[in-house]
Amino acid sequence: MTLKRVFLGLLVLVLLAVAYFTLALKWSYSSGERAGWIQKLSKKGWVCKTWEGELALVSIPGTSTVEKFAFTADNDAIAEELRQVMGKRVNLHYEEKVGLPTSCFGETRHYVTRVTVSSEISLSPGVVVPTGAAEAASAAPAASR
Repeated sequence: MTLKRVFLGLLVLVLLAVAYFTLALKWSYSSGERAGWIQKLSKKGWVCKTWEGELALVSIPGTSTVEKFAFTADNDAIAEELRQVMGKRVNLHYEEKVGLPTSCFGETRHYVTRVTVSSEISLSPGVVVPTGAAEAASAAPAASR
């Protein structure tokens, strides 16, 4: 009878741990976007390998201070997208996960879910410098006049 209770107690503990990990991985505390240039991306970890990176943010154009945003890419497809856009200004959509007990899931709380290349560089509110596709699109109407 006591062996049955011990086994049942262990089973309940395992089920609670699985439920906690599932909830912590699926639920996000916050989500948002950051814009900047990816300056670092590497696969790290002793046992659990995760993609870790840094996004260089420029808060005020013309200043030399650069803020860094550390992020984690939890799958190889997102990491490949990040690798392909290194050197370009990008927008990273991320979700912040809270409560993961080990670094096996990533070294940061910010998990990238989507990557888009920015077509404009904002100098100040209302003043932008078009790049690439935006430049070609704005030149086309001017040429037809």
